Amino acid sequence: MRRKLMATVLLLSGICSATTLNAQYAKDDTTYPRCFIGSTFFLFGNLAKKNLPGFVQLNFGYRITGRDVISIELKTWKYAWSLGIPWGKSYEAEEEKVPGHIREWGFAMVYQRFWWNGLYTGIHVMPAWQSFVSPQGKKIDKGFHIFNTYRVGYHFKFFNDLMFFEPSLAVTHRPYHTDMPEGFKKLDDKWSKFFIGEPGLHFGVNF
Repeated sequence: MRRKLMATVLLLSGICSATTLNAQYAKDDTTYPRCFIGSTFFLFGNLAKKNLPGFVQLNFGYRITGRDVISIELKTWKYAWSLGIPWGKSYEAEEEKVPGHIREWGFAMVYQRFWWNGLYTGIHVMPAWQSFVSPQGKKIDKGFHIFNTYRVGYHFKFFNDLMFFEPSLAVTHRPYHTDMPEGFKKLDDKWSKFFIGEPGLHFGVNF
């Protein structure tokens, strides 16, 4: 799913860059829309033929100023590999698959800072509650972790600022998590708590 999203991010970034877009609000502009609602193209991972993530995300945001944005992301998804496995032959390799899967529910608190035109950096801090599920679909344990995302991206606006796309790349970080069941922990401990190169493609509607 990450590979397909990476390709989509690069493609849409090229298309957007080739168009004439005024991507950021001027300092003296006070007429820009303050609020937005949106999600992410990760939703299309639910159409995959295998390893379905059961992913849902809904974003609500508010522009404090033309450069400072806060939002909250409500999300749930499931996965069966350590989140620290880097791109390469071990990524989604069968031998790295945990015995079952992990289902998460969480909310990310987000701050974005725009620096030049539509270029921004952002930090997402997400407390998430976990259910560890056996291959037979039985819940065997529960857990909690903090999942942070450090993002660099670009904001493109369309249709007279009615809609926007934000392609980005990020580093994800798990600074804290509770103990996992033994089979899950053994595989997760092999990998870093960081993942470098997480693609992102948020979209939204302003109002």
